[in-house]
Amino acid sequence: MMKPEVKKRLSRRLKIIEGQVRGLQKMIEKDKYCIDVITQSSAIRNSLGSFEDVVLEKHLSTCTINQIKSDRSKKAIEEILGVYKLAKKK
Repeated sequence: MMKPEVKKRLSRRLKIIEGQVRGLQKMIEKDKYCIDVITQSSAIRNSLGSFEDVVLEKHLSTCTINQIKSDRSKKAIEEILGVYKLAKKK
């Protein structure tokens, strides 16, 4: 479980990302310069990456530690490898 302050921080980040995506949609509708669209898209990708970093950090420092302590290290390793493999596909 995440602490309320972490949830609040993540929720705020998602709202910022939501605003960035809306801005990107408006850029497409208004036929903005392609490089500007790509720049905005990259900013959104970076924002999502930062969001994922926080979630992963919290998972590793809580859930993974608890899994290892309760002799479920195989599950912890499988989850971490699964996330790692997803990240490599980017």
